[in-house]
Amino acid sequence: MYEILLVIYLLIALSLIGLVLIQQGKGADMGASFGAGASNTVFGSGGSGNFLTKVTTLLAAGFFVVSLALGNLSSNSSQKGSEWEDLSEPVAQESVIPGNEAVKVNNSDVPE
Repeated sequence: MYEILLVIYLLIALSLIGLVLIQQGKGADMGASFGAGASNTVFGSGGSGNFLTKVTTLLAAGFFVVSLALGNLSSNSSQKGSEWEDLSEPVAQESVIPGNEAVKVNNSDVPE
């Protein structure tokens, strides 16, 4: 389920990027008044703005819904804790190597 939502999330994101790049800016209609009036005839006399705006709105809403679903799925899954969660001091273990006994130093023998 998580992988399917992740693929849908990726497809929506790429589609949203493409639609935003296709749309015209606010000042693009000024050029149409100087002789390029037939530039928006593919989508009818109203142009492509209304259609692309509605599709972008639907994709953005789907993007947010899938984002919330992925966040919910990933937060509910139990994962093994990382090594940084338990920061208590580890118990020191002394290892004695045979033949290498520690030599005690007498403090009176050490010059000051």
